[in-house]
Amino acid sequence: MMFGMGVFGILFWIAVIGLVIWGINQITQSSRQRQLPGGRPPADESPLGILKQRYARGEISKEQFEQMKRELRA
Repeated sequence: MMFGMGVFGILFWIAVIGLVIWGINQITQSSRQRQLPGGRPPADESPLGILKQRYARGEISKEQFEQMKRELRA
């Protein structure tokens, strides 16, 4: 005997352990979806967001950035 638990007692504990594992998996999966690899937040894919990224990387000068920003807002 299994300390008086029987088949239903064993199935109960298997279900409890399974639910705990499922819950932990759901929590970690949702936190992984909020971030890209490397811990970076999702990128802003709007035209202005892309323009800001290009300026931040040094691909365009401040004058080019300001001119393109004015054109986007027009």
